[in-house]
Amino acid sequence: MIGHKLITKQTPKDGILVNKVMVAESVNIIRETYFSIVMDRGFDGPVIIASPAGGMDIEAVAKDTPDKIKTYPIDIVVGITPNVAEDVAAFLGFKGEQKAKAAHEIKRLYDLFVNVDATQVEINPLAETDQGEVVSVDAKINFDDNASFRQKAIFLMDDHSETDQQELKAAQHNLNYIRLDGDIGCLVNGAGLAMATMDIIKLHGGEPANFLDVGGGVNENQVLAAFQILTLDPNVKSILVNVFGGIVNCATIASGIINATKSLELNVPLVVRLEGTNVDAARKLLVESKLPITFAEDLDEAAKKVVSSIKA
Repeated sequence: MIGHKLITKQTPKDGILVNKVMVAESVNIIRETYFSIVMDRGFDGPVIIASPAGGMDIEAVAKDTPDKIKTYPIDIVVGITPNVAEDVAAFLGFKGEQKAKAAHEIKRLYDLFVNVDATQVEINPLAETDQGEVVSVDAKINFDDNASFRQKAIFLMDDHSETDQQELKAAQHNLNYIRLDGDIGCLVNGAGLAMATMDIIKLHGGEPANFLDVGGGVNENQVLAAFQILTLDPNVKSILVNVFGGIVNCATIASGIINATKSLELNVPLVVRLEGTNVDAARKLLVESKLPITFAEDLDEAAKKVVSSIKA
């Protein structure tokens, strides 16, 4: 496997290059089940998802045999009671001594879920062996980024070798960045406004190159970092700055734009739409900078201008 690409439903289309292989104790499995705990907003807390049809894609099970999947909402304060653990074990098809072992394993997995601030603990398969044991053979665990201050030992093990370098740089500057396939770089404050900006760019025939939310407490250095991230993408042919200054000070954004444009010697069209706190001072700074900036009064005009700047 080393040196070859792993391609599954959970990897990018091109797969992920395998450079490490984990070696684990071999067990003889006679029956496989599926068990997971996930945070579910619909239930405002953790939910157990269980299926006696383990060892295969749970997505296929859900599509073809939905009766083989059962969900159990869990009270985050109460946790998994012995009765719930036994009900889940019984649904998974464990009987007798194995049922008690499975219930014990289920409770331990829930303890793990809570103690490591997980958002998902997926066991596939939760297996019964020829020795009558119940073993979590394979696991996938996702951790809550917001709990990194509590789970420092876990997050220190994070491997960034497969992380997009622009996304990594953004995280280092507390910026929210996701790379896309388009050619219009977007610098926006607020996730909702960022989504709306991408939508209106597409409405006018353009393609966003990224989702980049600089947040409400952005400073000049973060604006510079944001421009550096945008210009690192060779596909970016034009940049749109769309900022609504509520918490954000538009003058701070303007100073950051001026600093970034000069220090990076920006050579792609730049369209700026600013509105809100200190917007007049911000526009004055940008005008007096004499930089080649195209201004827009509203988002619709900004989208039209940035799309036109590429087609020109």
